[in-house]
Amino acid sequence: MYDLNFISEESLTKHVKETIRQYGDKLKPYNLKKFNHNLIDPIKLIFDKNVYQTTWSGIIENEIFRQRDKSNNNAIGYFHQNIFSYFKGCTVPKQGWDVIFQNDQGIEIEGNRVKTIYVEMKNKHNTMNSASGGKTYIKMQDQLLRDDDCACLLVEAIASRSQNIKWGTTVDKKKVSHKLIRRVSMDKFYEIVTGEKDAFYKLCMILPDMIKKVVEEARDLEIPEDKVIQELDEMMKEKDISMELAIYLLGFTTYNGFERSV
Repeated sequence: MYDLNFISEESLTKHVKETIRQYGDKLKPYNLKKFNHNLIDPIKLIFDKNVYQTTWSGIIENEIFRQRDKSNNNAIGYFHQNIFSYFKGCTVPKQGWDVIFQNDQGIEIEGNRVKTIYVEMKNKHNTMNSASGGKTYIKMQDQLLRDDDCACLLVEAIASRSQNIKWGTTVDKKKVSHKLIRRVSMDKFYEIVTGEKDAFYKLCMILPDMIKKVVEEARDLEIPEDKVIQELDEMMKEKDISMELAIYLLGFTTYNGFERSV
């Protein structure tokens, strides 16, 4: 049963559909050419297959998943950010800030009440180096100077722990912090926006079935049927070579000795 009060079932379904569309080319099937586009390391595949005691099919499927996964972060970032466009009081600007949350009744932040929260959002807690962290902090300081009725949050989808803490960082080799510039995990931000302590948990509990339903009902969504193993098998038969040699030829076609097998 759908029991989220902060986003309608219709809106969440629409957002899940839009997120899946963000996968775009990543849903296209892999053939051998696409699989080896950035040159596979055959030695690594040989080691992995034997050390993990798996099949060639398993190793190839894992490598395809890894390649797809490297480019999927943008789609998941889209999900985390743009879902707030359906939340009361929130906007998702095209530039400037990732999310802006406003409440004329006031928002409680560390003993202070503000009317606006400006958000920078990160997928993971370790994706920001010191240079980008300093730049983001200066941006937030500037916002506080221009608007004395606001707070600025660095919201992390995958934080090291659940938290809503004062963000301390280093700018121009000096440690800086401000009670209205904060580092907040996603669950705590959902709590701030919705007023429900377990809002993010409730969303997570509904999400798997929602995604499954959308995928099953999407007529325009093509589930990829990868052809890499099939094409490697054809190469083995055509050249009368082993799977190991076929794997080596993905990266070493022009190397001394290997060219005789082409």
